[in-house]
Amino acid sequence: MKVKTLEDAAAFVKKIKICTVFPSEKTEHTSLYEHVNLPEKQPGEKGWGQRVEAVWPWKNQLPATYPDEIYYGKIKGGLAVLMEMGYLDTVHFPAAYRPVNSLNPLAQEIFEKVQMEPWATPDLRQEMIAAFGCTKSQFDTALKNLQISLNVVRDCDAERDTWLSFSEAYGEIWNRHVSADE
Repeated sequence: MKVKTLEDAAAFVKKIKICTVFPSEKTEHTSLYEHVNLPEKQPGEKGWGQRVEAVWPWKNQLPATYPDEIYYGKIKGGLAVLMEMGYLDTVHFPAAYRPVNSLNPLAQEIFEKVQMEPWATPDLRQEMIAAFGCTKSQFDTALKNLQISLNVVRDCDAERDTWLSFSEAYGEIWNRHVSADE
């Protein structure tokens, strides 16, 4: 399937069930990028080229445009993925979810903040560095692990990277798989 438009990309994700945004040797999953039929950056051309310039915003536009059909998140290894919502519910969530209390203390603190209210990445990072003396790298790793473990998700409607609890964004899936006492 050759992808040229956002609609083609949505059909691709729904058909394939899960794909990374860009190629990686760390996974067996194909990438959306590999299936986009737009030109690569040409010698002397400014910017990223049409292919990257299409795929990069699609990772945010797809779940915003098709919120009940397409999910954007991270998988083990920190890879960005798009997946069909039924796959997320029946295959990925049961395999990937880890309770927040199984993560490191910094991740737990970040989760507590996000659970209370949505936070944009720069504000949350600044708050955590000031409060806990962590490094930017430690913060980024903790946030990535919260995504991989399906405790936080990117708010698809936000202009900036803003984080919500998974249970707030996808309550039906959460309630099907996580007991109330977790």
